[in-house]
Amino acid sequence: MPLRLLLLLLWLWGLQRAETDSEGQTTTGELYQRWELYSQKCQKMLETTEPPSGLACNGSFDMYACWNYTAANTTAQVSCPWYLPWYHQVSAGFVFRQCGSDGQWGSWRDHTQCENPEKNGAFQDQTLILERLQIMYTVGYSLSLTTLLLALLILSLFRRLHCTRNYIHMNLFTSFMLRAAAILTRDQLLPPLGPYTGDQAPTPWNQALAACRTAQIMTQYCVGANYTWLLVEGVYLHHLLVIVGRSEKGHFRCYLLLGWGAPALFVIPWVIVRYLRENTQCWERNEVKAIWWIIRTPILITILINFFIFIRILGILVSKLRTRQMRFPDYRLRLARSTLTLVPLLGVHEVVFAPVTEEQVEGSLRFAKLAFEIFLSSFQGFLVSVLYCFINKEVQSEIRQGWRHRRLRLSLQEQRPRPHQELAPRAVPLSSACREAAIGNALPSGMLHLPGDEVSESYC
Repeated sequence: MPLRLLLLLLWLWGLQRAETDSEGQTTTGELYQRWELYSQKCQKMLETTEPPSGLACNGSFDMYACWNYTAANTTAQVSCPWYLPWYHQVSAGFVFRQCGSDGQWGSWRDHTQCENPEKNGAFQDQTLILERLQIMYTVGYSLSLTTLLLALLILSLFRRLHCTRNYIHMNLFTSFMLRAAAILTRDQLLPPLGPYTGDQAPTPWNQALAACRTAQIMTQYCVGANYTWLLVEGVYLHHLLVIVGRSEKGHFRCYLLLGWGAPALFVIPWVIVRYLRENTQCWERNEVKAIWWIIRTPILITILINFFIFIRILGILVSKLRTRQMRFPDYRLRLARSTLTLVPLLGVHEVVFAPVTEEQVEGSLRFAKLAFEIFLSSFQGFLVSVLYCFINKEVQSEIRQGWRHRRLRLSLQEQRPRPHQELAPRAVPLSSACREAAIGNALPSGMLHLPGDEVSESYC
């Protein structure tokens, strides 16, 4: 769910909580009756109003306020709806809405003058919390995108790091990068935040809407691919620990097909059903929950499978460390470290709130769920890149060895004779000439043999 929509959810949640006024005189049924009466009067007023001859926005009831026909490229204003329980406190206020130059209502609407004054302070506190979460959300994905790109370059450049295990890591890094880029792009293309208009009619197709929906589709695919590659990591690790001695050749193509092909199996049906059944706005709202479960169900299945794989791997590690307890007296510390390392790689943290939907939580629990998911999902790519690349001993050893090779090449280039020096052999001391000949003989075919070259051809 896009983060900028969370302000909208809180606004709706605050409206629901405001069904009882300060004296407890307004019940849910009374509020609904007043809202329905307001809607009926709006419809009757619009039926008796003659539409203007020029280009104008249609009159409508947007589930919040009643809007009359409005000329294009102007800002309409109406009084605060009288069905609000706190109407007597905001009766002098207005709601504003923009009518575009094309005769279509814009997504922007200003209803700040009609908000409940008693709950305004709490709403501002909630808004402040969400703004801080949004900053953490943006920083987390931006940091993850940068570190993952650097880690991907490191694993790609060093030949000795090329193996099935690191190929899977590279694809996982790529899925994290695509997820971060898609989410950040999608959030930039979403329309400005405003209260839900309730318009379930299909919106006219235009270039901005096409770009927004395309970004939404790519985001769902990249998120799904990220979860499937987390599943591939779990399956591969389980395969190594349980089926020892089996060849890994031929399995990588299956991993590629699962990681990048499986998300299309549920994203494409979601796009088709969404277009046919809920083709509204930028597809950012999930009013029809059955359609949203087309996306949610496969993701929950991957989370549960990875969780069971995680439990299975922990059992294997415990049994192995206990058998070697005399060799590793700190086996409990090793087990804890291995557990914490596997959590971001397999996405085990998703199990905490995976069964809990947005409709089942509210208040403080909603904020706790939101903060937990935002922090771990946005920083997960950063943690994985650090754990499996930057602080990995094999990667550090390869980088140090490459740095030593580079330094030696530079030092040898500085010791090589210049062309004008070769033309005057008498000007060069005999000892220097012998030393240069020895260096030349030590570099057959331009290859360097350095201390440490006895390391195996591949670390994997």
